[in-house]
Amino acid sequence: MARVHVADTPIPFAPPALGDDEISEVIATLESRWLTTGPRVASFERAFAHYVNAPHAIAVSSCTAALHLSLLAAGIGEGDEVVTTPLTFCATANTIVHTRATPVFADVDGRTGNLDPSAAAAAVTSRTRAMIPVHYAGRPVDVAAFGALAERHALTLIEDAAHCVEGVAATRKVGSIADFTCFSFYATKNLTTGEGGMVTTRDSNAATFMRTAALHGLSRDAWTRYAPGGSAHYDVVMAGFKYNMMDLQAAIGLHQLARIESMYARRSAIWARYDAALADLPLRLPAAVPPGDRHARHIYTVLVDESAGISRDRLQQRLAERGVSTSIHFRALHLHPYYQERFELKRGMFPVAESLSDSTLSLPLSAAMTDDTVDRVIEALHEALR
Repeated sequence: MARVHVADTPIPFAPPALGDDEISEVIATLESRWLTTGPRVASFERAFAHYVNAPHAIAVSSCTAALHLSLLAAGIGEGDEVVTTPLTFCATANTIVHTRATPVFADVDGRTGNLDPSAAAAAVTSRTRAMIPVHYAGRPVDVAAFGALAERHALTLIEDAAHCVEGVAATRKVGSIADFTCFSFYATKNLTTGEGGMVTTRDSNAATFMRTAALHGLSRDAWTRYAPGGSAHYDVVMAGFKYNMMDLQAAIGLHQLARIESMYARRSAIWARYDAALADLPLRLPAAVPPGDRHARHIYTVLVDESAGISRDRLQQRLAERGVSTSIHFRALHLHPYYQERFELKRGMFPVAESLSDSTLSLPLSAAMTDDTVDRVIEALHEALR
């Protein structure tokens, strides 16, 4: 039998690993006729809080919503500054802008891609109120360093853990360490609900605020009002947002969470195969994590520098010609027009982030990938660099 050409069967970048249990739970939710925020969201919140060892978990519509609510719960507003990384998705900085505060970028560590604690410390001023380090690609940040920095300057520590749901930092579960930790359940994430997010916190008052703010500022949600024995009345206690998660989403999340460790094991096996098979190529592979840390294995990035003899963009094009979808995480934020114009930023200000931004390429990675698919990615990389 003739082998199918790779271009005829494209390899997606990060297909969701969905099973029969997720499908059955969605059908059961549809049949229940209760689609929006209700009992499945509450169950998902309890299960997630247990998984990350956090007192409170609030399910929301996205990690962006989680970041915004965390900043608001911390009292961040006009005139404040929030230190973060330029090597991240725009939502990290956009949510700061939405509070009328100012995002202040600091450079990253060239080995890890994570916000450099010393650079973050140098960026702190009398107006700094919070920090948002990002667990880049699933690699935990130096939580001890950022915790000490936050304590020294009385800053709120908000972790952007969009990539790091399974992460462990210095033996502690990501989600149980910072004042607020924000997770993403977008379609490409390790745990998906299609769209969705979660924020965890130890602060019961902040948790109450975020629950109310996430649903228009209503004193009681629809499930409380319309469940048997409920009352239809409610008060509007603040000008809130439409940030709630639906039971339809939580139906998927409940079973994704139940399988999270087996999916992690599969991605770790693929990660190890990449490490072994790509070691002889002129690419810089992800560095190992220190003892006590657990990388969430969300994005497998390679760095394509001058030693590769090809540009990153040309390599991406060659892989696409071979049916392999890749991505770039990330084009540094200070290189985008909005941030350059709004905050007077330019190339040269954060050279390490720029170097990674110019050379990083993310390979397909998902628990849904078969061994044959992984082999094809590896073969395509060898061919493209030959």
